Amino acid sequence: MSEILSDATEDQIREYEASLRKLKRRASADLQQNVYQNRTQFIKISKEAEKLKGEMRTLQNLMAELKTNTTALRSSSSGAEASGLSGEFSTGLSKRDKRSSVADRTALWSSQMQALYKNVEGSQKFLPNSQGRHVVQNAGQWIELDNATYKSRRSMQIFLLNDHLLVASRKKRKNDGPNAQDTRGPVTKLVADRCWHLLDIDVVDMAGTGESSSGRNKLADAIMVRGGGLNESFIYRTEKLEDTEKSALMLNIRKTVEELRRNIQSEREATNKAKETINYFASRDPGLLQKAELLETLSDIKDMLIEVDGKQQNLRWVESQMDELDINIALQQIEPAVARIQKLKSLAYSLKSNAIAQDFISFKVDERCSKLAVLVVRELVQTHNDQKKTIRNVNWLERLGFQDQARETYLEARSAIIQKRCRCDLPL
Repeated sequence: MSEILSDATEDQIREYEASLRKLKRRASADLQQNVYQNRTQFIKISKEAEKLKGEMRTLQNLMAELKTNTTALRSSSSGAEASGLSGEFSTGLSKRDKRSSVADRTALWSSQMQALYKNVEGSQKFLPNSQGRHVVQNAGQWIELDNATYKSRRSMQIFLLNDHLLVASRKKRKNDGPNAQDTRGPVTKLVADRCWHLLDIDVVDMAGTGESSSGRNKLADAIMVRGGGLNESFIYRTEKLEDTEKSALMLNIRKTVEELRRNIQSEREATNKAKETINYFASRDPGLLQKAELLETLSDIKDMLIEVDGKQQNLRWVESQMDELDINIALQQIEPAVARIQKLKSLAYSLKSNAIAQDFISFKVDERCSKLAVLVVRELVQTHNDQKKTIRNVNWLERLGFQDQARETYLEARSAIIQKRCRCDLPL
């Protein structure tokens, strides 16, 4: 600075100072423009990321549904045959009907549960009928072993459901009734003995844990069920040696537990998303905290769709419009801001059948409309002696719905200037 201005005159110093101030204002304006431009780009990227996240969630749900349908079809076609009771647990559908029943899983699952209630006495006490509950695998005949001696105690049968593991004891039927001579019915009956939720227990493969005293591991075909309410453990071994039902059961248990945990995680994410939605709207507009009823319903309408120019849009689209409107107001782009407010007011008016969305949009638009009106009123006061600017400002206030304020502000400004000039003996 000293070298540049060492030989400069007073006028040159003033010119240099003016140029520096001009560069400072230009840099400040460029910085502000860059800030709002970056914000706009960030909003666009956020919307794309939210859209991609929704598409991935949809794809994940479709894959889970496909897996569930495949498992249900496989279990309904092969589970009963492996247990030796294929007639008892069949759904009564033909092969063509079974293929088409994949599209209606509810009917298939309901039929499975009714067959279970009919053939396993007391099962309904452990497994009341609920939506989505179904049989994944009928694991066939097993033998319960003593925990200490590994000796056989009684014959059992295991059923794997999508959320529980049911163990039923096999008991001989008494033939002392009036139909004692009827030998067409089954010799044994199934009685529900124990039932655990899959997330409360651990099912352990006992292969390799027993002693090989007779050339073969006694527990090679056994599993241990431990946990539950009393933290007990039970050992079950397949009735047939080297039966494939054990490996199939262990595989299905792992898959079912994984699916259960995934569903619980999805429900937790949905709950967190609802809370996130409330926090999102409340943080963007603190005024919503004063409208408790509207804020409580936001978590339920986060996926609500509204029709805009023939297209379906959600409330995130409304937020993007509010972001654009905030940018227009911050940059004092009055005409685009007024036009956007009129469009959003017209949209809210057209949503008469959706009172919640109408209230939500109206609240946000009114808040920004008041902020924009303050800017226009301030400019009207400063330029009330310019006819073109006055007409333009009054027109904006009229379009925003502040006609009375425009009239009062203009008259007050004119009165103030008249009084000032009268006191100073200036021409009006």
